[in-house]
Order: sequence, then C-alpha cells, then structure tokens
Amino acid sequence: MDKLNILVTGGAGYIGSHIVRDLCDDGHNVTVLDNLSLGLEENVDNRAELVIGDILNKDDLDKVFSKKIDVVFHFAAWKAAGESMIDPLKYSENNISGTLRLIDSLVRHNVKYFVFSSSCAIYGVPQYLPLDEKHPKKPENYYGYTKLAIEENLEWYSKLKDIRYAALRYFNATGYDVKGQIKGREKNPTNLCPIIMEVASGERDKLDVYGNDYNTPDGTCIRDYIHVNDLSKAHLLAMDYIREKNEDLAVNLGTGKGYSVLDMIEAAKKVVGKEIRYKIVSRRPGDPDDLYASTEFAGRKLNWKAEHSDLETIFSSMKPVYLEED
Repeated sequence: MDKLNILVTGGAGYIGSHIVRDLCDDGHNVTVLDNLSLGLEENVDNRAELVIGDILNKDDLDKVFSKKIDVVFHFAAWKAAGESMIDPLKYSENNISGTLRLIDSLVRHNVKYFVFSSSCAIYGVPQYLPLDEKHPKKPENYYGYTKLAIEENLEWYSKLKDIRYAALRYFNATGYDVKGQIKGREKNPTNLCPIIMEVASGERDKLDVYGNDYNTPDGTCIRDYIHVNDLSKAHLLAMDYIREKNEDLAVNLGTGKGYSVLDMIEAAKKVVGKEIRYKIVSRRPGDPDDLYASTEFAGRKLNWKAEHSDLETIFSSMKPVYLEED
C-alpha cells in the first residue's frame, strides 16, 4: 500500500481525530490543520503533525501545502443545524467560502484527491425510505445547504480542474473509539447521544425530547446512528476508491436501521446503569418522523458495512469518556 502525505482539516475534532488515528495506523504521513475552536489538541494522534490555523487564512493554507500533499480530508465545518438558521453568515463564511479557498489551494498545489465530510441533511425531508443517493436534494436547514453547495462545486472542479472527490453523506455519527484511545470529549455537542451521556454523568439535569406525537411506534423521532469507527473505515476506503478508480463518489454512510429517541435512552440506561431523566417538549420545526439510510450503494462501491453500530457498542464506547470507572 502506498504511504501518502495527507492533510486533514478539522483533524482535532470529533470525527477528524478518529480518521487521523486510522490514517496513522495505516502508515500515512498526516498533517492536521485545526483552529481548535471545536477540536482538542489531546485527541490528535502524536504521530501526526498539528498546525494550528484556519482554512479562511491563506497563509495557513500555504503553510500546510508547502510540502507535497497527496490527499485532503476536509472536516473543518460548523455543523449545528439549528444555529445555521439563526446565524447563516457564520456558516456561509466557513463552510462555503473556507472550503472553496481550500479547494483553490488543491488546484494551486496540484493536489488531485479530496475526501469531503458531507451530510444526509442535503436531502431534507425524506420522500421515501430507506433514503438512497438518488433521493431529491432539498435541504431543510442552512447547514444542509452549505454541504450541498460544496458538493455542487466539487462536481464543477472535477470537470474543470480534474479533482477526484468523495462526498460522504453521514447520518447520525456517534460513539467513541472502540479501543479507548480517543477520550477528549466533543465540545458543545448538539447530537442526542452525547447529551444522553451528559445526563448520565450528572452534568445535565435532564434531556429535552422534542415531541412524542410523531408517526412512529413510540411517538419519538427515528434516526440512523452510525459509530464513528465505522465512519472512519469508510473514509479510508473512499480515499482508495477515488485514487484507484479515478472517479468521483457520492455515498450515504449509515446502518440502514433506525432507532427512536426513547430507544436510545433505554439502551444507554442499560449500558451505564443509571437513570436518564428526560422531559417531553414541543417539536422542532423540520424534524421528519423517520430517517435512515439505504446502505446498498456503499456496500457495492466500497465493500463496506457498519460493524460497530449496535447500540450496546455505541454506548459502551462512550461510557469511559463520560463516566469515571469505579
């Protein structure tokens, strides 16, 4: 296997740090560019070089591209859907303008491979399930729009500048490294599982459950939860795919199965042995009843499937991060 020089933007963040570790385990030379607004220096593998900087800063980009780079993995994005509806400028500046500056750096430095952290938020409310890659793209929030805008730009850069890209559309990323080697907690989490664990640890008094009158068996929303180690493996396979096949790839990354909010609370309670207090509050606008991925395309293109995404593994991997062992 080729040993590559790889740049990972946002590589100190929750998902990025897991991918950096896997890339280092595979023997690649990894440079991390992160402004540490959400990332944690402690989560960056000590085999990687950390450059503290920002994708919006041309000098920082020139610094990391001053040595030969073969592949770029891009995770440096704001990702809170609710916040994106309140502060769209924050999201357009970083997620769109920053990413386009990064892509321009690829062009200027003749880097041909780009692995992009996209999202199932590009699809909006599902017209059918399971949700596959041919589903219409109608984002319900500005965050989802920023991801779609970059995917559309990547299609053009592929045609105009011969960049090969993989756009990986995550469903609900969760869990922590199953080997226990990444333990720094995600900053300001907005997703369900870390909030559940903060309730379990006593840092939060309770969890707000947004509505219990959805058209689902228990009335709470159903989502597709994928373990971060499974996501990471898919990224490495996607990098190999675009390099070996010399073709672009846009693929959903999920498990093909959904669990309700109450399912997740119950599963966490069993693993951590603590009560998870919650309160039913009013619905959030734009939340669909059900959302889960079709995994057929990812299986066929990447020979990949989720292996760590059962609920017991998810919460068992989070337990040592959030709860001190007795």
